[in-house]
Amino acid sequence: MNVERLNSTLAKIAPVDARWIEQARTRQLQLTKPPGSLGRLEEIANRLAAIQGTLSPSADPAKVLLFAADHGVCAEGVNPYPQAVTAQMVMNFLRGGAAINALARTVGADLEIIDVGVATELPSIDGLIRKPVARGTRNFCEEPAMSEKDALAALSVGMDAAADAIQQGYRLLAIGEMGIGNTTAASAVTAALTRLAPESVVGRGTGADEGCMQRKRSAIERALDRHLREIHTPLDLLARLGGLEIAAMCGVCLEASSRRCAVLIDGFISTAAAAVAVRFNPLVGDYLIAAHRSTEPGHAPLLEQISQRPLLDLEMRLGEGTGAALAIPILRAAVEAFTSMATFESAGVAEAL
Repeated sequence: MNVERLNSTLAKIAPVDARWIEQARTRQLQLTKPPGSLGRLEEIANRLAAIQGTLSPSADPAKVLLFAADHGVCAEGVNPYPQAVTAQMVMNFLRGGAAINALARTVGADLEIIDVGVATELPSIDGLIRKPVARGTRNFCEEPAMSEKDALAALSVGMDAAADAIQQGYRLLAIGEMGIGNTTAASAVTAALTRLAPESVVGRGTGADEGCMQRKRSAIERALDRHLREIHTPLDLLARLGGLEIAAMCGVCLEASSRRCAVLIDGFISTAAAAVAVRFNPLVGDYLIAAHRSTEPGHAPLLEQISQRPLLDLEMRLGEGTGAALAIPILRAAVEAFTSMATFESAGVAEAL
């Protein structure tokens, strides 16, 4: 992908029409319930109505787009698991044995697995979308994680995945990821976006012990010292500190927003991707819905950056899109109440005086 396609997509992102919000609020007042009594379900339905430009919004069908990639910073010993686990987990996804498989089945969402940069060669197998930009990123303690060309290519993988899903009729997209070392990349992106000290945004990820945590903090501090002065645009940020799967999820947010499709963002890593998308174009925020609050310490400041209040707080930190999958039934319930409840007039119920 070249910069022209990126700029064209950014230019197509329009703000959500406030008139649809008002129409939705008016309908909420006509439904057989006290005003505001369904709480955030009303807010969700109103937002989906405005995003889709209709008083008959839908959160069905839904698809989870899960991007997998590896990270060169693993060379710094920032993760307790070997990098080979990324490929092993991709195979687990394809066999249907991971948490995201169980949760996607439970909520009736489709799941798509996309290799955007796994270091280990993966076999050709049904269900795997193979779009590797590179075999993982480089070690950002020593050099940029990727070239601008690769960052653009990874954005394009996400944009294409979103475009294809929307063309297939999906009304709701959710983003998830898999990549050993990606909490380190997400923490570096978070520190760069928020200008918070690395130690305040670095968590234990997949279960780092204190020695691993020290190496993680050190790696991020060195990366920021090396790259921060050279970061002037969101594309610079992705290229120098990001991951291929982070860039791809960012691309989903950009493309979906340009096509007026809501995106459920999962936890810390997908929120880092969404926050970069908002830096590309602040209007992207109109199309994002934060699914849950991760226990990772960097998640809260990122949510604040993009003005999002998550729907769930279940003390999760797995990733994979699991929190986003759990939020899908909430959106469906919000839409069902909004579209199928009787009005005071149709039910013959007296309104408040």
